[in-house]
Amino acid sequence: MKRSLIITSALGALALALGGCATPPPTPTAAPSVPASNFKACMVSDAGGFDDKSFNETAYAGLTKAKTELGVQTGEVQSKTDADYAQNVKSMVDAKCDIIVTVGFKLGDATEAAAKANPSIKFAIVDYFYEKPGKNLKALSFNTGEPSFLAGYAAASLSQTGKVGTYGGMKIPTVTAFMTGYAQGVAYYNKAKGKDVKVLGWDDTKKDGSFIPGNNPFGDVAGGKQVATNLIAQGADIILPVAGPSGEGALQAAQASNGKVGSLWVDTDGCVSQEKYCAVIPTSVGKAMDVAVFEAIKAAKDGSFTNDLYVGTLSNSGVYLAPFHDWDAKVSAETKTELDKVKADIIAGTIKVKS
Repeated sequence: MKRSLIITSALGALALALGGCATPPPTPTAAPSVPASNFKACMVSDAGGFDDKSFNETAYAGLTKAKTELGVQTGEVQSKTDADYAQNVKSMVDAKCDIIVTVGFKLGDATEAAAKANPSIKFAIVDYFYEKPGKNLKALSFNTGEPSFLAGYAAASLSQTGKVGTYGGMKIPTVTAFMTGYAQGVAYYNKAKGKDVKVLGWDDTKKDGSFIPGNNPFGDVAGGKQVATNLIAQGADIILPVAGPSGEGALQAAQASNGKVGSLWVDTDGCVSQEKYCAVIPTSVGKAMDVAVFEAIKAAKDGSFTNDLYVGTLSNSGVYLAPFHDWDAKVSAETKTELDKVKADIIAGTIKVKS
């Protein structure tokens, strides 16, 4: 159960308890209804599906918000394998969608091909970049290296073994950007504090590291747990999995460590999307994909859509480091102050994150 639901239930119980002696609360005023629109916004997931508690689910929240707040019609299709992408995009074209949002780097080619073949339909894609996109194609990208830098700094400050780790689902730019920023944040901490915290799972010089083997790296929780367990065996006590649903394996490994290991989360605030693991999540590296998707749909509906590249940054709150939640007392006031300064320096350009 989400914490918000718990709070709501508690307030409801309190209202019932006081009902016999208190004046009944006024009947809530219904929210103004949004006029229904003929505009249709659609979405195609990658193989993780819309309930992955991470990447797709956050993007999907942007579509549902558009339905609620803009009154648009919606359509959706979940991909099960990489082979589904082209056909699933076509199915949304056939459904007469006005804008089709695709979710994930792997849909880059299928999205571009569909945009070229259907110039009257608007397209947006989460986590991709085109050198020369068509006028009807907008890329929604995120500089995840920036908040990952902060996460690396925080992880280094929390490590008791002097070793932290990271691994990815597969070696693609939208994954390695997290790993690169993380390693650079650790290196910055070492330089600033005179420490020597090691990063396992990513060599920033070679631009290579640990990834989940097999044909389903983003849907293999057991595989993610095995990679995390290997990093823990080498001494890593704070881990950054960048593997979508497979990252749950790192949370499981951390949970089994009896407090010796923490695991970060990515794309969303893990203490919200993976609440049962909150006790082992120091913080998360988030991307406001829901906001970017909503704004792209809104622009397509009101006629202001452009193919200009969107980049989420710390400066525009398109990416963020989540709160420390259960780990808040473990993060020193000094480290929190330093993180605020590092964030400000990244935004100002004083610190360059090369991811």
